[in-house]
Amino acid sequence: MVSLKDIASECGVSVATVSKALNGQSDIGEDTKKRVIEVADRLGYVPNAVAKALKTDKTHNIGVLFVDEAGSGLTHDYFSSVLDGFKREAEKNGYDITFISNNKERPGRATYLEHTRFRRFDGVCIACVDFTNPEVFELVTSEIPVVTIDHIFNDTMAVISDNVGGMKSLAGYIFERGHRKVAYIHGEKSAVTSSRLAAFYRVAEKFGTEVPDEYVREAPYRDTKGAYRETKALLDLPQPPTCILYPDDFAALGGIRAIRERGLVVGKDISVAGYDGLRIGRHISPRLTTLRQDTQRIGETAAERLVNLIENPKTALVQQYMITGSLYEGESVADLT
Repeated sequence: MVSLKDIASECGVSVATVSKALNGQSDIGEDTKKRVIEVADRLGYVPNAVAKALKTDKTHNIGVLFVDEAGSGLTHDYFSSVLDGFKREAEKNGYDITFISNNKERPGRATYLEHTRFRRFDGVCIACVDFTNPEVFELVTSEIPVVTIDHIFNDTMAVISDNVGGMKSLAGYIFERGHRKVAYIHGEKSAVTSSRLAAFYRVAEKFGTEVPDEYVREAPYRDTKGAYRETKALLDLPQPPTCILYPDDFAALGGIRAIRERGLVVGKDISVAGYDGLRIGRHISPRLTTLRQDTQRIGETAAERLVNLIENPKTALVQQYMITGSLYEGESVADLT
């Protein structure tokens, strides 16, 4: 392994000069700095991460807490894109990311905070988890810099999608096209669900429509079976809806299957809309009307803000950042006007 001493010998300078050049210090000449860097690259010098961590008290490693109870893991369309944006931005700033273990069956399993301290993470991104878990609250209220995604704790950096604005845009589009019998199959209880549901009711009220209780049903996010079941129940009502909103685009596929099994045509006999803006929705017929979330920007912003908090703890503002989405009209909502 190439050492600072090897580079110093090759360049004819001291080890201290090599160290200053590689760390970008300004008290050495630019020509010397350039020469040292060129020799280091040619010799294949790799900094000792452990030594650097001991010297700077930073590991340049960020922990990511991602616990998908549905079991879809990194195939989860929404969070895979969010985490891709987070990873790219973190790496651009010189940080690696490591997932925090959630093996509940392992004897003597460390808590999230214990794992974070043991790994000496500089900060943690909480991207998908049960936010009511006491271990999560313990981590959030510790000394560790933290950013949460789609959930807000007091005095914690958070990046959230504009769920209220997104649902207002999506539902408003549906009501403007003349629909008044609009059903909503929402996801399980969470801050995201509560925001979207409240926005849905506000839009209905704006258009002078009272939504029957039987029109509002629940199925887990990304659960095609649950959406299929609840769609069948809606179609069996004496007064079925003319349009059904789903918790996400993936779940909408289950609803579309139930509709087609009844011999109905989506976008003609009954309308549907999803949420998230996944690619798959643009490749089915008719193209799915949905709300596109800017997942890449959510991830990038989370990384930007966390890195700033890590590197500038005294001046970084701990606040919430709202990322807006955009309506994709598609073809699955009929115009009844």
